[in-house]
Amino acid sequence: MLENVSLIIGGVERVTGSAGTLDVFDPSTGETLISLPSAAGVEAAEAASLALEGFQEWSTLSAFERYKTLRRGAELMRSKATEAGRIMMLEQGKPVAQATLEWMSSADLLDWSAEEGRRTYGRLVPSRFANISLSVVQRPVGPVAIMAPWNFPAWGLMQKIAPALSAGCSIVIKPSEETPVTAWLIGKCLLEAGVPAKAISVIWGMAPQISDTLIKAPEIRKISLTGSIRVGRIVAAAAGEQLKKVTMELGGHAPVIVAEDADLDALVPLATTWKFRNAGQVCVSPTRFLVADRVHDEFVERFVSETEKLVVGSGSDPATHMGPMTTLGQLHTVDRMVQDAVSKGATVETGGARIGNIGNFYKPTIISGATTAMLAMNDEPFGPLAMIARMNSLDAALHEANRLPVGLGSYAFTRSSETADRIASTIKAGMLGINHFALGLPETPFGGVLDSGFGSEGGTEAIQSYMSPMLITHKL
Repeated sequence: MLENVSLIIGGVERVTGSAGTLDVFDPSTGETLISLPSAAGVEAAEAASLALEGFQEWSTLSAFERYKTLRRGAELMRSKATEAGRIMMLEQGKPVAQATLEWMSSADLLDWSAEEGRRTYGRLVPSRFANISLSVVQRPVGPVAIMAPWNFPAWGLMQKIAPALSAGCSIVIKPSEETPVTAWLIGKCLLEAGVPAKAISVIWGMAPQISDTLIKAPEIRKISLTGSIRVGRIVAAAAGEQLKKVTMELGGHAPVIVAEDADLDALVPLATTWKFRNAGQVCVSPTRFLVADRVHDEFVERFVSETEKLVVGSGSDPATHMGPMTTLGQLHTVDRMVQDAVSKGATVETGGARIGNIGNFYKPTIISGATTAMLAMNDEPFGPLAMIARMNSLDAALHEANRLPVGLGSYAFTRSSETADRIASTIKAGMLGINHFALGLPETPFGGVLDSGFGSEGGTEAIQSYMSPMLITHKL
């Protein structure tokens, strides 16, 4: 299953890299899964150069031809779902059922974008002069460098790959060094479907060199990044120096406003599932639970009870609800946040410790008595840690929800339309889920405001971000 994995540069597989080898580890055991060729700046420069040639070929195809090719790619992905789910479970850690669902959802995203690529309409503009016509058409921006993290190895990449290819752009994919094999399999499916060879590269290895080279490469005309706020600032600044377009989907710290009239029967099971899916390593994971005083104690009791039913273990076990964290470093970050919260007066209601010393397993953790003095209430935990703060009013909850300079996902639970409307008109976020936690769909925009970035990864907005309008005036 993990044999014959190699770099892909301009559609051609490369079994050696200028940076030696890269070891990929199983987060369940800490053991090496596979050693891969490792790329650096030289491969990135080559991939960028070939991407320009690939762009010239791919962008000249009709939208209908691109649509047919990408639909084939989606079907090929579906045919490899079992293999892909197993690969993703091994290198990322999530349960195989969740990994397979992510892969299938990524195929759906490619499908939807293929269809939407046929509808990148221009427009006619009424002219001031009888002998001059005015029209606006959409042109693909050019070769795109795609950079995505390890938490969603398929979906995170496909949010960028699908709209970029649908718009007519060529792509250079730089996946996380923790999860390169999933990206390689996506590249193989797209090439087999008929995307021109030079239009696709998949490279990993010396991340700073690769990223810097791609950002500075004259052939690359857009950078699309999902990552931390810190990395986003660096990449956006470097791309700005080159006057290149960017889409930035950066960190969040999702608040959950639980109003006094919230339906706890519905909320608690949802909160447990969505907080601890993918071990909490989700940019829109519900994290700061801002709970009305009237229902606070009952919510805590029921949330803890439901959470303690979760089975933590290897993603290969069908009984597992939550697998290991992907990296040991992130596990230490979460544990440090827990200890910080306890030292400042918080109560660990459940969890709060590593499980064993083999693999990156951490107990699903709920902390009550959260205050703004605590590290986890200010920095995104990005792990299986839920913070609960007691709120004495809706105003207090909204103030806390908007306190941080981030605004990606946000949530609210209430039976009142008036309360829901007030929250929707006040909250500072790119997305708001009312009485549910599902935000990411192919047909809807996915993105944040403030330090959480700019641009959208879904919906018609995503494809438009990979295109530039061109005005055509024609004197008759």
